Amino acid sequence: MMERVLRFIRQLPIKWKLMLGATTLIFLLFATYNFAQYLVLKQWMMNQERDKIQVSMAQLQDYFQEKYKTDDAFQIAESRAYIEKMMGKNQFVRIIGKEGEPLLTVSNHFNENWVTPKPVIVPELFDTTPNEDHVLIYRSPIQTAKFVGTIELASNLETFDHFSTTLLWVMLIGGVLAIFISALSGLALARQFMHPIRALTSAIRSVKEKGLTERVSNIQNGDELSSLAQLFNGLMNQLEISFRQQKQFVEDASHELRTPITIMEGHLSLLNRWGKSNPEVLEESLQASLQEIRRMKGLVQELLTLTRVESQLLTENHNPISPVPLILETLERFKVLHAEFEFQANTEKMEDVLISISPLHLEQILLIVLDNAVKYSTNDKRIAVEGERLKNDVQITVRDYGIGIPQADLPYVFDRFYRVDKARNSEIAGTGLGLSIAKQFVSNYQGEMTIHSEENKGTTVSIKLPVSQSVQ
Repeated sequence: MMERVLRFIRQLPIKWKLMLGATTLIFLLFATYNFAQYLVLKQWMMNQERDKIQVSMAQLQDYFQEKYKTDDAFQIAESRAYIEKMMGKNQFVRIIGKEGEPLLTVSNHFNENWVTPKPVIVPELFDTTPNEDHVLIYRSPIQTAKFVGTIELASNLETFDHFSTTLLWVMLIGGVLAIFISALSGLALARQFMHPIRALTSAIRSVKEKGLTERVSNIQNGDELSSLAQLFNGLMNQLEISFRQQKQFVEDASHELRTPITIMEGHLSLLNRWGKSNPEVLEESLQASLQEIRRMKGLVQELLTLTRVESQLLTENHNPISPVPLILETLERFKVLHAEFEFQANTEKMEDVLISISPLHLEQILLIVLDNAVKYSTNDKRIAVEGERLKNDVQITVRDYGIGIPQADLPYVFDRFYRVDKARNSEIAGTGLGLSIAKQFVSNYQGEMTIHSEENKGTTVSIKLPVSQSVQ
């Protein structure tokens, strides 16, 4: 049975679980508080009754002590008028002798059969329930020079019990009302609490049915659920951008690969039709096909490099290196390959600086940037490389005076396969992946790569890399 109830509760919606949980908690708190309050009040009222009967007993003791002391002819029966005057409603007073014989009995709406005569030598105070009636009894010995006996004083606690029962019912009814109100309040709070969750559920369902353009409506609660909704929307924005970039990447890669494949297919078809017996056509087609194969090989190699760079986790610690020798060595290699260019180097401001980076990665970054500078410098063949130490970074700047980049194209130069003015640059070799690879390398080392350019005035590429922690 218990397992069935637990299984039923587990299958309830969160809204009802929250309501039941809140109601149960409030019930336990309210029941505990009311029960404790009831016990305290009942004990306090009982103590009041005990104090009251003890005061009455003290008055009787004083009265009899004074009478026997001042009146030698005093008789017990003569005290009836005094006792009736001091006795309250639902009370009973009995004076018994040394052997337990009743000498005087006075009652006010009290059945004297509820109290059995009993002489005592020490006071006793207790409550009992004869015939289901609640009675408080106080017996106290009395001794004077002329009398030895016991005073019995009893009080019917009917009013006390009635008040206790009424108090208990009031607390029970109040508890039921409090539970009912708490259940309604808990349900309202649960609905309010579940609103953002339902919005998230609806958004996720919409994403599944309609795509990544769906978002959670703005939740202005300012709480954790609002933050969760904003986080979800941010995540969906990133996913949408990633899928759009992935789609664009596939389209661009397909476009880049389709061109050499089409060229190779045309030359092979030409050879298949009549070029087998023509040495000139055969040579031309083979050379063109080999050139396109080399182009495809370079494209695939750069794609693999970019994939490795993006998935690379820099967990290995690289020994700090000085970038100056590597920069100068790379420039010397370019001078040999491009003798028509004038390469200028100014690295005096970073002579004593060390950075934590793989020498091969830094070299590849420089090769990509310098290669672009050479490709797009047609008239003014000057290329300047400068290095300087900033506060916590090293900045390497490569500046050319070539054709430049239009302002509209600057935000996209790091995108894969993006090439500025493709019609104009169709004869310039390249795949549009170099800057993407370089930027990813720099980002992996917590650096920053930026480009500033003006058309027909040149381009400046700035590479910032953090200084090695051991030398800061």
